Amino acid sequence: MTLTLQDAPVVAPESVLDQLRAAVGARNVVTGASELAPRLVEDRGLFRGTASAEIRPGTTEEVAACLRICTSAGVPVVPQGGNTGLVGGGVPYGGVILTTGRLNQVRDIDPINATMTVEAGCILAQVQAEADRIGKLFPLSLASEGSCQIGGNLATNAGGTAVLRYGNTRDLVLGLEVALPDGQILRDLNGLRKNNTGYDLKNLFIGAEGTLGVITAAVIKLFPKTVSRATALVACGGPHHALALYDRLRTRHGDILSTFEYLERLGLEMSLAHSPGTSDPMAQAYPAYALVELATSDSEADIGPRLEAVLADALEAEEILDAVIGASESQRDALWAMRENMSEAQKSYGASIKHDVAVPVAQVADFLTEAVAAVRAHVPNLRPCPFGHFGDGNIHFNLTRPVDMSDADFLGEYDALNRIVHDIVVKMGGSFSAEHGVGLAKRGELRRYRDPVALQLMQQIKDALDPHGLMNPGKVL
Repeated sequence: MTLTLQDAPVVAPESVLDQLRAAVGARNVVTGASELAPRLVEDRGLFRGTASAEIRPGTTEEVAACLRICTSAGVPVVPQGGNTGLVGGGVPYGGVILTTGRLNQVRDIDPINATMTVEAGCILAQVQAEADRIGKLFPLSLASEGSCQIGGNLATNAGGTAVLRYGNTRDLVLGLEVALPDGQILRDLNGLRKNNTGYDLKNLFIGAEGTLGVITAAVIKLFPKTVSRATALVACGGPHHALALYDRLRTRHGDILSTFEYLERLGLEMSLAHSPGTSDPMAQAYPAYALVELATSDSEADIGPRLEAVLADALEAEEILDAVIGASESQRDALWAMRENMSEAQKSYGASIKHDVAVPVAQVADFLTEAVAAVRAHVPNLRPCPFGHFGDGNIHFNLTRPVDMSDADFLGEYDALNRIVHDIVVKMGGSFSAEHGVGLAKRGELRRYRDPVALQLMQQIKDALDPHGLMNPGKVL
């Protein structure tokens, strides 16, 4: 769909583009239609926008200069990293796109302080590799880590598969550098674990989706490198059995439990069909599965037997039905591939309506049971394909169209299915956006479900930092 807001899109005058060329170099102001095209559409192709140019600054000072020029001229700016977002947050509606790909330096690594200072355009996989090179771990891990940029991860407070143990992106950051809409630069790149000198300003910008300024660099936390892991795919009768297994693992091995991912049979079948050369590691089909992993930095620890023991107890307690433990690195990778290929595999099965929701961990099983029944009552033969980060309460509640229904007819149920799912989520004390952000797609949901006082405070912060509403307009608020 085309991105539409209330006002006509602003076209950047040629005089403004000339000023931007002077600030960043002529070759770093891109106006050609073919070069702009990939930057105008979001990853899933659901939203398409317009822009006068893509601006590619190479330093924080250049970012600040671009913002100063655009603010003075009343030209909107849409910050964009790897453009892997899923809620339309990086799609422009007029103005210019400011990309951070040239801000790609690792400025500092401090192994003793266990920190790394990285610029916003660093690819997440690059950051992981730099940490690994010095025997450390940066635990943020996403399906798009080969192309997403750390600035975008920060702007959306990304989650991923390691939140259970290490927290969201917000929990992995100590300091930020941010270019503000008026051209000032907030320089707060500290590596302190304790710093009670007033308001924690970095958390204004983490998760703000580029609506308050442009994050240009960050000090991130590093952790001891994992040297031993034990991975298993566990079959169970459904979400309540999976929740019982999670509680058992958390109680026994909470200090080394790094992953607890949930998927159901349909999702596993999709993933296997999408990945040539793979096969079901179990002799028969089961209703649901959990991918669990224990990991440690202790080279002396033998955690395989510990995982085997807790799974044996779970089997005796009838919490699980079967389990396969990866006996080698290649087998562990093969188990992970079944989970990691899920999102891509779903594309082959027709239109899907996707929900990125979170509920308290204790409510995850009840949510899945109630939500599946509710959506099937509304669209018979609909194919639910829930999966995700069971251990932190974040489920990607994806709904694939019925086999006998057209894509268009199914997508016509988008609003109704959203209301069904999100009403259940909020009733259970949950969130309609767990790790993907609000962007454009969920602005209406924010107004519907968020506390009015919270919305008022958000607007006041927006007005204080971006009084003309030029930073990523139309997103979040």
